[in-house]
Amino acid sequence: MTTPDPIRRFVEATNEGDTEAFLNTFKADASLTDWGRSFQGREQIARWNQSDNIGVKSHLSIVSITPAEGSYRVRIAVKGKGFNGEGDMTFTLDGDRIASLVIT
Repeated sequence: MTTPDPIRRFVEATNEGDTEAFLNTFKADASLTDWGRSFQGREQIARWNQSDNIGVKSHLSIVSITPAEGSYRVRIAVKGKGFNGEGDMTFTLDGDRIASLVIT
């Protein structure tokens, strides 16, 4: 399956360490939930990005993508100075942006 553009840009921005491009993949009022911790809007997502993503030099690789009822379940391999291993990210898109991201 072809990777939807917002998800592709999310991975590329993370791997390039480009915080501005990363935040621009999200809608202004997007939500992100990371193992029960919730972040609402780009300002809070920016804090998560600093503590758990670009700020810990994460490098993401897509393992698989499965469309599921209006969203995409993406298996991601993560390397960096934070979490290392594989996990699932469920993206809900709205046009060319991410409306919600749930990490489990």
